This record gives sequence, structure tokens and C-alpha cells, in this order.
Amino acid sequence: MPDSSRIDDLRRRIQQDPASIAFAQLAEEYRRAGQLAEAVDTCRAGLRTHPDYTSARVTLGRALLALGRLDEAAVEFQRVLEGAPQNLAAIRALAETCRRQGQLTESLRHYTAALKLAPNDPDLERVVREITHAVDEHERRLADAERQRSQARIAALEAWLEAIDATRAQRGA
Repeated sequence: MPDSSRIDDLRRRIQQDPASIAFAQLAEEYRRAGQLAEAVDTCRAGLRTHPDYTSARVTLGRALLALGRLDEAAVEFQRVLEGAPQNLAAIRALAETCRRQGQLTESLRHYTAALKLAPNDPDLERVVREITHAVDEHERRLADAERQRSQARIAALEAWLEAIDATRAQRGA
């Protein structure tokens, strides 16, 4: 757990110099301490003065992700990646955001990109394997469901044709 004296020191620095970039460190300390609303507020306040401060945007996104505000988190991570497309922290966090949103294919795409940047990361390797398996399983289920729908359509058409043949046979008799 972060040191509260560090938080106090950073708060004082920002009070003395409101334009200081120390807001990003303070927000990260808040986030680590589980003070997520404070982290979000601190980031947003500091980003009004320093809108292109990448690490602050990553911290904001992570805090939003932890709060379950997934759409807002995704916007922040995408904004980071527009300016820094190889920012590993943002790629990983966006991948996790997509995963929590149920966008497994998109999540896998981002996790795979992260794995290319960090090829020996066992956690990334594990997550890519898990999501690949989940995507494959989902696609298999979709294919099975489509096959069942097709078989049901064929059976319905066959029944319809048999009814037509029966009607013709009755008329001819």
C-alpha cells in the first residue's frame, strides 16, 4: 500500500505549484491506494493543464477500468495509443478493457500486440492462450448453432415440399 506521507508530500507540491506535473504521480499513488475517485479527479484536473501527458492518461484509464467505467477507460487508452502506439501499458489495459466488455476478438488483437512488444512475458502468453481458446470455443459454438439452424430450415423445407406433394397427390386422385 502506498505511503500516505508520499501522498501528502505530492499534495503539498501541487498546492505550491498547481501547474506541476506531479499531479500524475499523486494520481498514481491514489490509484495504488485504492482511492480511485481521487485518482480520476486528480488526473482530470491535471490533464486540463497538461492534456498530452501520456502517463497521466494511462493512470486515468487504469483508475476508470478499476471503477468499471469501461467505455471511458477505453477512450483514454485509445487516446494514448494514438500518440504512442507502442505504449505497452496502454495496450495491455485496452486489451483487458475489451475483455471485460466481452469483445474477445478485439481483446485478443490487443493482447497479441502486447505480446509482440514483450515476447517473454509469461502472463501475456497465458492470457493470449486463454483468450484464443475462448474465441475458438465461441466460434465453434456459433458454427454449431448455425449448422443446427440450417438443419432446421432444411427439415422445414422438406416438410413443406412433402405437404405440396401430398396436396398434388390428393388433387390428382
